[in-house]
Amino acid sequence: MKKPDHLDETIKLMKDEMQKYEQPIVTSLDDAGIKKTPFTTLISCILSLRTKDEITEKASIKLFKRYDTAEKLSKASKKEVQKIIYPVGFYKVKSERIINISKEIVENNNSEVPKTFEGLLKLKGVGKKTASIVMVYGHNKSGYIPVDVHVHVISNRLGWVKTKNADETMEKLMKIVPKKFWSDINHIFVQFGKEICITVSPWCSRCPVERYCKKTNVKKHR
Repeated sequence: MKKPDHLDETIKLMKDEMQKYEQPIVTSLDDAGIKKTPFTTLISCILSLRTKDEITEKASIKLFKRYDTAEKLSKASKKEVQKIIYPVGFYKVKSERIINISKEIVENNNSEVPKTFEGLLKLKGVGKKTASIVMVYGHNKSGYIPVDVHVHVISNRLGWVKTKNADETMEKLMKIVPKKFWSDINHIFVQFGKEICITVSPWCSRCPVERYCKKTNVKKHR
């Protein structure tokens, strides 16, 4: 696949603009006093699904103050974890999921978070987005582009890809985006999607890359 026109400049302009804003919890958890490890990256990512960053951050800090390893969390009671992570979205489901994942890690992986993308996908409840985030931000591997709703929507709006879901978007982006940008795409696009390229009615008037955007599927903008 051909690399889109102005891709390099678009990423640079977006990155420069986003220096003004705080980074998502999955990339700044260590700045909140919690040591970033593959395990804390994995669990905080699961907690963040369908939950605002500020809520995820508070819940993650409280959780990791008590359970910062798979061994500790695997022995935690569901009720206690629910109390700690509330009001995270779907906190009851997530409490069970993170405890069970911790048990899997302890029992099947010698208490270590799997170091391969395929190994992470074997953990029940871990999809490609979470696996790629753990590989990039937990294991510091650069061979993946984590794709959430913001990355998916913005990539389509720009006209870089024409895809129906996040997994498909990740595959397409890895074919057209130079590898030097892979580790930056997720956190830049996530913050950009929250501040400027909002899912509903984006701020095109504030956008530093508006001249390069095809505005695909944008029906209303400001």
